[in-house]
Amino acid sequence: MKAKISFMVFCCCLSLLVRPLRAQWMPPDELSKEKIVEISDKVLAMPDLEVKAKEDIFRIRVLEMDWDVGGMVYEPEDASKIPLGPDGKKVGLFLIHGGSGDHRGKDAEARMLVAKFGFKVVTMTYPGRLYFADPNHDWPGDTINPDGSVRTPLWKKDEQITHDQYQVTEDKSLIEKYGTLILACAREGTVFFDRMAAWPVAFEETGKEILRRNLPSGEYSIYIHGHSTGGPFSFMLSQRVANIVGVLGMESSPFGYITRRTQLEPGLGGSPPVPSGKTLGDVPFNCLQIRTWRDSARYAGPEALMIEGPDALMRLPMLMEKVLEGWKKQTRSPQFKAEGMVHFGAVDTLEAAARAVAKRLNLNADQTSELIKLYIGYSRELSGKGVKRHPPVIFGIAQASADHSPERYKKVTLPTYRAMIPPPKVSLVEFKAGTHGYDRPEPGLSKGVFPAVAHLWHEAIMAGYFIEQPEN
Repeated sequence: MKAKISFMVFCCCLSLLVRPLRAQWMPPDELSKEKIVEISDKVLAMPDLEVKAKEDIFRIRVLEMDWDVGGMVYEPEDASKIPLGPDGKKVGLFLIHGGSGDHRGKDAEARMLVAKFGFKVVTMTYPGRLYFADPNHDWPGDTINPDGSVRTPLWKKDEQITHDQYQVTEDKSLIEKYGTLILACAREGTVFFDRMAAWPVAFEETGKEILRRNLPSGEYSIYIHGHSTGGPFSFMLSQRVANIVGVLGMESSPFGYITRRTQLEPGLGGSPPVPSGKTLGDVPFNCLQIRTWRDSARYAGPEALMIEGPDALMRLPMLMEKVLEGWKKQTRSPQFKAEGMVHFGAVDTLEAAARAVAKRLNLNADQTSELIKLYIGYSRELSGKGVKRHPPVIFGIAQASADHSPERYKKVTLPTYRAMIPPPKVSLVEFKAGTHGYDRPEPGLSKGVFPAVAHLWHEAIMAGYFIEQPEN
């Protein structure tokens, strides 16, 4: 009898030892166009859950300034439909938009994720991007006005940035990639200048607060996605919010210091490095980039080349007409940008912004040093004792993407993540269709590649990809 019990104990112990060695779900290296169409058709044919959505607008105080911020919250009408992940907690997704928009840009994706998979989804707008004077948040007019003034952020509902607070300049240092940059450079001593220095901390606090309010720790596990410029901010938050357990990438830039390297090193595919050796992160922190039709053209050109080949240049007038017509619709979105210093890991620019805040708040030398450390830390992973481990990551890239080439991921991004201490689990999926705007329709894909992306995310979450960490 004792021998039988001992054998049973031995078998149980052996099963515990063997269990971690069993095959674990991993994403495919690539998905063909045919497979993407097949998956998309399957997802779109799934029955829809009823979706309820509400806006969550609130005021926070950061660095001795008030900020009006927020986003949207989506969930099934029947909350019992929210699935439990492998860890036994409800599944919550947090979507961060790209650099030119606001949370409305993730509305269609959020609704699909709720309707098809039952996830609760939260979105947010970067501080300053919501136009509060219109119920739909549509910005009026164009980004550049006839009187020479430009569109500026609304960091606070009742606070207007007036023309006398900035100087408009033209910068041609990055003309090869971006065309002429239109910059509104804040004058020191103005509210505009102070806001431009302080917004990175306001971004962090907005993200943490909207998640605390809507996807609380203990009840939800959060899977975060940032599109394009939103990518570095999703990675930044992933180690600063306790219940973010995974990063869902699709056309998502990595940490700023990694993005900087991929933009400046030659031979990595995609759009070539700018000869000046600069990035948008090297624009002074107090200078707001005012977007124009040029920002649409810098995507339209490479995408046409990748999809059609050199013959696309034979219809350049038509292509430019589409760019200009499309720009008229895009001006309802904010279309200004200040995030370059985080997006491109510009240490000098981040430090200058931190020092400007420290000067306004009369911080001492030690406090200033800590603030500089905080700012520079936004552009890279955290490490050291007491720091939350970086959660697992799945990157995804579209076939026709100017800045997200397979070479950049395989030669720089993936090796850099795997060299982190400790290294997070990281994978890359190449979608053999789609563009940087991954919900853009194309033949056979009425919603772009996003339904297939959403299916991949769902499969990864429910299969436990984000639960088991690799050994140190």
